[in-house]
Amino acid sequence: MNLSFADVAAARDVVYRHLPPTPMWSYPLLDSAVGATVFVKHENVQPVGAFKVRGGLALLESMSPAERARGTVSYSTGNHAQSMAFASAAYGAPCRVVMPAAASLAKANAASALGAEVILHGPDLEAAQRHAEHLAESTGARLVSPGDTPELLAGVGTLYLEILEAEPDLDAILVPVGSGTGAGAAAVVARELAPKCRVVGVQSDASRAAYDSWAAGELVDRPNRTRVDGLATGRGFELPQRLMRDGLSDFLLVSDDAIIEAQRLMATRAHTLAEGAGAAALAGVLSRPDEFAGKRVAVVCTGGNANAAELAALG
Repeated sequence: MNLSFADVAAARDVVYRHLPPTPMWSYPLLDSAVGATVFVKHENVQPVGAFKVRGGLALLESMSPAERARGTVSYSTGNHAQSMAFASAAYGAPCRVVMPAAASLAKANAASALGAEVILHGPDLEAAQRHAEHLAESTGARLVSPGDTPELLAGVGTLYLEILEAEPDLDAILVPVGSGTGAGAAAVVARELAPKCRVVGVQSDASRAAYDSWAAGELVDRPNRTRVDGLATGRGFELPQRLMRDGLSDFLLVSDDAIIEAQRLMATRAHTLAEGAGAAALAGVLSRPDEFAGKRVAVVCTGGNANAAELAALG
């Protein structure tokens, strides 16, 4: 289980058969508020509203016709579910996704509308994972880990190709971290294309399993209390952790309240509706104003699927 730059480069052709590159813009009002030149990578404009769709396409392309016929089973808080549903529909493969019972109804309905069988089960992602494992064993479908599936990371890595080909002299790329697929893929791409560019992970301090796994050098479980759906992960994942340990220059923790403030700033200064995870990278920049002052940084708006509570909090 590994990921190379060649894997990411190969995934680009697959992704581009289905999706165009996403835009990346800087906004003078946002730059003035932050004190840096900030490039926003707009994965919120993907057809499912989030970056993960790239990985789903790369995975389904890699499967044999017989594997596709048996279908997939996965588990998700929302955006990975939509990714698997979109890609499975594109390749004509059955798809089941187990989501926690309290998952965003809008995200569950979106995955269902794309053709996935959505099963709401358990209080958290860990319980959803156990149920997905049982379903895969009983049906013969492929179990897809949202974190430890190299093909998913290869597809996700294509967005960092786009970032660094458009702006090769960035000082840093800040990446929201839930399972860590984005940050792990970013590290692989930056090492090849821009070794002087720092890759910085950002996670909610209310669900810090990935951060603590990275800091400890081993996989750990932690309480999963964040209100931010896309960052709600209670354990470290092996493949992203290995890549992040080799390639992250730093890993920042921010509060859920700081993420809400970053969402508000994205809306008012960058004309962008970001879900919480999609604003976490900007929250990371704002948490270290002196460190990023005057720098050229990219922040990945990983998704725009804000739920009703998030929209209400933006006021």
